[in-house]
Amino acid sequence: MSANALRVLAIANQKGGVGKTTTAINLGTALAACGEKVLLIDADPQGNCSTGLGIGRTQRRTTLYDVLMGESPVVDAAVRTELPGLDVIPADADLSGIEIELGQTARRSYRLRDALEAIRANGPYTYVLIDCPPSLNVLTVNAMTAADAVFVPLQCEFFALEGLTQLMRTIERVRGSLNPHLEIQGVVLTMYDRRNSLSEQVAHDVRAHFGDKVYDAVIPRNVRVSEAPSFGKPVLLYDLKCAGSQAYLKLAREVISRERDRQAKAA
Repeated sequence: MSANALRVLAIANQKGGVGKTTTAINLGTALAACGEKVLLIDADPQGNCSTGLGIGRTQRRTTLYDVLMGESPVVDAAVRTELPGLDVIPADADLSGIEIELGQTARRSYRLRDALEAIRANGPYTYVLIDCPPSLNVLTVNAMTAADAVFVPLQCEFFALEGLTQLMRTIERVRGSLNPHLEIQGVVLTMYDRRNSLSEQVAHDVRAHFGDKVYDAVIPRNVRVSEAPSFGKPVLLYDLKCAGSQAYLKLAREVISRERDRQAKAA
């Protein structure tokens, strides 16, 4: 991407357990490993994205809560991670009360979008990835209002398409009232098991429905991916050679390639 181009992606799926946070952590890491400057925003009060990047509770002196309440600019809230080129705005339990605290505040759905304006023009990032909570609340709405597009991790299981239907309704509502330019960036299939015929069937159905919006890269079920968060590391730093790491690197390269194509067509 060009130095001044910033792409903001909301990583979302209203169904839990689909590998959303895992994808946020490892796609962000893989993009940074490919030379991009990445800001990962943890928008889930559980703070799992922050924990998975090794950001302990004592390091979360400034969080997304402070940004949304207007008490900190984005660049001051960003914490450096172990990997050069990857920063994170952490989250903690304070975020769970943000809906009540914002109440009927003016532009409550635009808080994150307004905060990100400062880095849209001046950098230093090329990608912002927002790890959304698995529910429709003010945090998810803020993420989608701030985003250029929604990046959808989709688990290869029976109820996957049901959750996707709910997400599409949410995207349509946000597009209709808050962010008319919001689009689907792409769908990535996660927890794929080649030994399971159901995985293959779900993959087939999703590709039939979304066509080339579905990435060629597929994230397999991989024990190393599951183990890495307990060590506070992305899987690329935990075990670079495992199948999960290689899949996320392939995904990152595909994201970058598609983004360059999109920019070329828009030019």
